[in-house]
Amino acid sequence: METIILICAIVLVALSFVAWLFSRYKKCPSDKIMVIYGSIGKNKDGTNRSAKCIHGGAEFVVPVFQSYSYLDLTPISIQVDLKNALSRQNIRIDVPSRFTVGISTEPGVMQNAAERLLGLQLSEIQELSKDIIFGQLRLIIATMDIEEINTDRDKFLAAVSSNVETELKKIGLRLINVNVTDISDESGYIAALGKEAAAKAINDAKKSVAEQDREGSIGEANARMEQRIKVSEAESVAIQGENEAKMKIAMSEAALKEKEAEAMKIATTAEKIQAAKAREESYAAEQAAEEARRAKEKATLEADIIVRAEAKKKEMELAAEAEAEQMRRRAQGEADAIYAKMEAEARGVEEILKKQAAGFAEIVNAAGGDAEAALKLLIADKLEDLMRVQVDAVKNIKIDKVTVWDGGQNADGKTSTANFISGMMKSVPPLDEVFAMAGMQLPSLLGKKIDEPKTDTTETAE
Repeated sequence: METIILICAIVLVALSFVAWLFSRYKKCPSDKIMVIYGSIGKNKDGTNRSAKCIHGGAEFVVPVFQSYSYLDLTPISIQVDLKNALSRQNIRIDVPSRFTVGISTEPGVMQNAAERLLGLQLSEIQELSKDIIFGQLRLIIATMDIEEINTDRDKFLAAVSSNVETELKKIGLRLINVNVTDISDESGYIAALGKEAAAKAINDAKKSVAEQDREGSIGEANARMEQRIKVSEAESVAIQGENEAKMKIAMSEAALKEKEAEAMKIATTAEKIQAAKAREESYAAEQAAEEARRAKEKATLEADIIVRAEAKKKEMELAAEAEAEQMRRRAQGEADAIYAKMEAEARGVEEILKKQAAGFAEIVNAAGGDAEAALKLLIADKLEDLMRVQVDAVKNIKIDKVTVWDGGQNADGKTSTANFISGMMKSVPPLDEVFAMAGMQLPSLLGKKIDEPKTDTTETAE
């Protein structure tokens, strides 16, 4: 029994080990990439391999030395709302678009995905792809004109696919689809291009209708002309046969034949006149059609000129508004600077006046509150300066030598020398007149002017 139990245990362990070994044989689903990492081996250049990628099939994962993980091949949709992208014409445009990307199954690119994306969530892969797409989309728009982006969508999408997929392959992704929904700009340039194209299409359609009408009129006129010619030819042949028969039947009917010939001549002339009128009408129709064509071409040219003129006018208005705004801001800045300077000067003058008023108030307080006494103190302080002004009035008079011939006393009892000295001293302005010119009154402590005696001019009658 013990031997049987031991044998069963050994068989059970062996079966478990085999089952465990089979469990390490991993199969890769079709919508995933199995990445085996650990001890993988070496590259051709002798460096260690970072990972081994398998898409489809199965692989044995060595226990302890190797492990595995999966990369999801589910497509990732990315909404890219590019705003204010600068084109080659320096016009900013909005390019809303949607990109669909997924992990690539190419051998080299799949290895990049295993090294850079393994362990990341789909949302993290989406944000990483979005940053790459934004940069490449701006770069492509900067190298193209708006006309190329708006009209030649195939060229634009080809450039986007080439540049974006090149960068995505570096992290192991591939571009599945690009869908640009609409392109717009703030300046209205694309809308103006659409209006121009619509106007051109309408003008071309009108031109084609006019040409077809002309072709129809010409064809109808040619058909009428051919009909009349054929009828005339048939009638001419018939009449000629009849005349020949009549001539062979009876030569005696010459008079009748002559009349018939005259009738034939008249008929032929009338038919030729009608044919000439038909040709004239055909020529008139062709001329009218040509005039209509020229009128349409002129209208088309005028419409193109008007569209360009309106666009130029709009551009000039925008430039004028920008310049006016700059001038307004510059003038506002200068006005603020002048106001600030004048306000500072006014504060300085105000401060000086306040200091002077405070000083005068202290003088009044020192005089015991008597304003007149304070004024006397101010005058007494400036009295020396006032006397200096009087002295300076005659100080600069240069008298090198004075020669006086004095002949004695005059009638008023003064000598000539005394009169000369007195006149010179009178040339110095009196102190009270100096104060009066300054708008002040001489204080009473410095003296009071004596009133001149009044002269009685009334004569007493004897």
